[in-house]
Amino acid sequence: MTNDQHGLTLSGTGGSAAGHYDQAIDHLLHFRMEVEDEAGAVLAEAPDSPMGNVLSAYLGLLTTEAEDARQARRSFAAFRARIDHAALLPRERAHVEAVQALLDGDFATCGSQLARITEQHPRDALALAAGHQIDFFVGDARSLRDRIGGALSAWHEDDRHYGHVLGMYAFGLEEAGHYDRSEEVGLRAVELNARDVWGIHAVVHTYEMQGRFGEGIRYLDARVGDWSTGTFFNVHNWWHYALYALEAGDHARALAIYDAVLAAGRSSMELLDAAALLWRLYLEGDIRHERWQALADAWPARVHEPFYAFNDAHAVMSYVGADRIGDADKLIAGREAYLGQALPGVSNHAMTARVGLPVCKALVAFGRGDHQQVVDLLYPIRHRVNEFGGSHAQRDAVQKTLLESALRGGRHDLARVLVSERINVRPCSPFNWLKQGTLAEAIGDSAAATAARLRAGDLMRQASSAFVTGGE
Repeated sequence: MTNDQHGLTLSGTGGSAAGHYDQAIDHLLHFRMEVEDEAGAVLAEAPDSPMGNVLSAYLGLLTTEAEDARQARRSFAAFRARIDHAALLPRERAHVEAVQALLDGDFATCGSQLARITEQHPRDALALAAGHQIDFFVGDARSLRDRIGGALSAWHEDDRHYGHVLGMYAFGLEEAGHYDRSEEVGLRAVELNARDVWGIHAVVHTYEMQGRFGEGIRYLDARVGDWSTGTFFNVHNWWHYALYALEAGDHARALAIYDAVLAAGRSSMELLDAAALLWRLYLEGDIRHERWQALADAWPARVHEPFYAFNDAHAVMSYVGADRIGDADKLIAGREAYLGQALPGVSNHAMTARVGLPVCKALVAFGRGDHQQVVDLLYPIRHRVNEFGGSHAQRDAVQKTLLESALRGGRHDLARVLVSERINVRPCSPFNWLKQGTLAEAIGDSAAATAARLRAGDLMRQASSAFVTGGE
């Protein structure tokens, strides 16, 4: 037996394999693509390494790609068939059980099992990282915060990965609404490790949620060399940059980012970022069918079977944007059949029923111009959209769809409520004031419409000035 870099015992893993395991964890926390090579090197040296097989399985399961999950199931089943489960160390046995729950589609049990591991072994970086991603996939803001916060006291500033733990904690604080603290912790994480793309991402989210778009632009510009290349998180941080451009009213810049970076995405995570950006433009009447077509072509193989409802919604956005409503209807029919099956313990089944399918149907209704149906579908679930995963920033596409349909469908009282909520949370958002202007014009208050649009214009100029003085 040997110990990993954080002092935890590894059975069935010699010194060389343990070195590869340590390097794999480092790559994982940096979101580097080399994590797969190092994980493979662990198993090449020690095929029955419990933690090596656990790591490899997590990598296959956390991509939200159905084919990756199938391969992980086959490999992990073969590993379990070869080993004596009772001979595993308790921590390793708990990880095996957590992985098996995830393989069975039970996000809740996996997350709970990983939480128990963290209680006993707060320096288990893999348990923290995997649990953090599970919390993200199910949209559990409190667990995103407390899973990491509860382990943080076991880590110290001289630990190699202390900054990465802070970066995860910063994101959890942001999703839980503690913006001042999330900024403080996120900035410290990046100070400790300039290439902590998740820590950078947490700071960027904080500025997004506070409407501090100019600061977000300057922050990303100042660190573009640290977050824009060399990881499988590049596209997502570019997506955040494009969101800032949209708020500044610079659609041309957002589309330039799309064409240069997002359009080349191939994974489900990258494809949904591309769809989420184009959908925001679609809501404003900027259809861009030619860009949607490539996205629509990329989704069928990834949503052929039910796997993750959040991905389904973005596939439907792509079909609607490409004017391929038939493809969207086919996906929806497949998910309705899926819900007719009894699948207890399969998290995606409940996510699809409670949020995913209503969102998909609403997106199709929007494409058909049936704004009353959009409101009827989205309004009852608007406070539980988090249940199908993603972040506040990502799920805002759904909230914006509801607002746009309330405006277009003449639901002025509802639109007033929705706009008022947004403005009072983020008075610095040009988008919110533009919608206030649209609503005021619709109810015949031209003075209020003019005032709202002037306010939006001032905020856009403030945000866009960051592009001029930033990293260009």
